[in-house]
Amino acid sequence: MTFLLSLPSWQQALLATLFTWGVTALGSALVFGFKTIRSHALAMMYGFAAGVMIAASFWSLLDPAISLAAKLDKTPWLVVAIGFGLGGLFLYAADKLIAVLVLNRSQDQQPPRQVKQAILLVFSITLHNIPEGLAVGVAFGAIGAAGNTEHAAMVLAAMTVAIGIGLQNFPEGAAVSIPLRQNGMSRLRAFMYGQASGIVEPFAGVLGALLVSSVNTILPYALSFAAGAMIYVACKELIPEAHARTRAESHWAIFGIMSGFMLMMVLDVALG
Repeated sequence: MTFLLSLPSWQQALLATLFTWGVTALGSALVFGFKTIRSHALAMMYGFAAGVMIAASFWSLLDPAISLAAKLDKTPWLVVAIGFGLGGLFLYAADKLIAVLVLNRSQDQQPPRQVKQAILLVFSITLHNIPEGLAVGVAFGAIGAAGNTEHAAMVLAAMTVAIGIGLQNFPEGAAVSIPLRQNGMSRLRAFMYGQASGIVEPFAGVLGALLVSSVNTILPYALSFAAGAMIYVACKELIPEAHARTRAESHWAIFGIMSGFMLMMVLDVALG
């Protein structure tokens, strides 16, 4: 703790977000534990990824955005509606653009639908991690901005934010790497994509600590924007894919969605 207190706020934020990135990588590493997966288990995994993203979109993104907008004397419902809608529209435009670009790929590469799904999945989780990294950076930057760099309680509070986000990142890393593996990607490549979705957090964390006052203003928009993007991908790609894997036994997909939702909900609520 003494070592952490002695560091500038941006270095504290860097260490904290390197931790959150590392937990994302641990979650992504789950892909190495599977050789073959039966159809009903695969349906549960796709459903699980969707459930994680749906729960995270509210408890990790929209709920904090509403609270932060209220503290900033903005109209909370308007802020989150704008950000959420723009996030969905942005992913819709990206979906169309990717479809056009993928159709021009050579025949020896991955099938177009799998490529598009992989890009959208990684892109949405990455968007989600940017405001989370900013939130960690703002938490540490606020200590320096308030002139309380020696105040251990404030550092502990910021560390709690980082630990909470880090633990939430574990199922999110798995939510990226496992579907990519099932789309035909090698385990190593799926892992690399999964951990890469969290690599933006250290950059966003340092930025948030250095620009704490200005970043704090746009953070509720960024949080709700990421939520809209995640809901788009969950509804457009993951849930249909989960049901398609077991058409006659769709309850496996539903159980997966519910289990992913419950896990993320518990982590978010328990860790505050």
